[in-house]
Amino acid sequence: MVVSLALLMLGALVAVAAPRVLARADWPEREPVVALWVWQCAVAAVLLSFALAMVFSASAAWQAVRGNLFAPAPHGVLEAYALTAHRPWSAVLAVLLALGGVWSAAMLTREVRRARVRRARRRSELLHRSPLLPGEERGGGPLVVLEGERADAWWLPGTPPQLVVTTAALRRLKGRQLDAVVAHEEGHAKARHDWLLHCSAALAEGFPRIPVFAAFRDEMHRLVELAADDVASRRFGRLTIALALVELNEDRGVFGPGSGPDAQLPQRVDRLLRAQPRLPAVRRLGLTATATLVPAVPLLVAFIPGLSALG
Repeated sequence: MVVSLALLMLGALVAVAAPRVLARADWPEREPVVALWVWQCAVAAVLLSFALAMVFSASAAWQAVRGNLFAPAPHGVLEAYALTAHRPWSAVLAVLLALGGVWSAAMLTREVRRARVRRARRRSELLHRSPLLPGEERGGGPLVVLEGERADAWWLPGTPPQLVVTTAALRRLKGRQLDAVVAHEEGHAKARHDWLLHCSAALAEGFPRIPVFAAFRDEMHRLVELAADDVASRRFGRLTIALALVELNEDRGVFGPGSGPDAQLPQRVDRLLRAQPRLPAVRRLGLTATATLVPAVPLLVAFIPGLSALG
């Protein structure tokens, strides 16, 4: 029971501290890919802490679970974890954590289903607005051009994925700006950013009172765009992708006061134009390695008593 409580405290600590620490950091905008990895490791540490706490609580509460998990272990290991004490509280805790796990899976399933419905609806609308020509196969091309007076371009996930561009966007995008937009959307597709968005949305909707999950969702929406901007800028230059973003969005009023949900667009353009240098490779490696070690802390807390008993 002591190990379960320690794991719960660790998970709660990471859930509260991680958003605050990352909010004060000044490097995520310069290294969005590293920031994405750090956020994923922090959330993984929280989930792993709760999952291990559930396992140890269930082992303390029920002989069947304990027998299956600790059957090969020496008797001293079993005593080190004190799994035969606090059975009533252990059972309650194990059930609550198991329900939390089931709820998380249900939220993720619901989010994936919603995404599939939205994608099917958008593909149906796309087929209606851009009907197939005689002899043309459905979903055959990676690029779909729509007749439209509003400049717009978006990536439609699926099999195969498609980039949809309106004729107004083709008229407004000049030179290599269209190539930069394509590279931006390909960056989303190759990194599977849609799955990051699904997982973060499921956790935030399922557990709205846990700060790390709400912050995880908000930061994923921001950081995946910055990461895709960097993919395009490395191939076609920061100015090119910045001008492409302006051309696609200036008629929507997002660069004026009260831009609403598109308030990040001016920040993205300003970031591209400022062209801040990347972090040194040593620091990037250090941040990545440190973040990778964070999910290992719950494992250490879980296995230290057993390893100590064996030693």
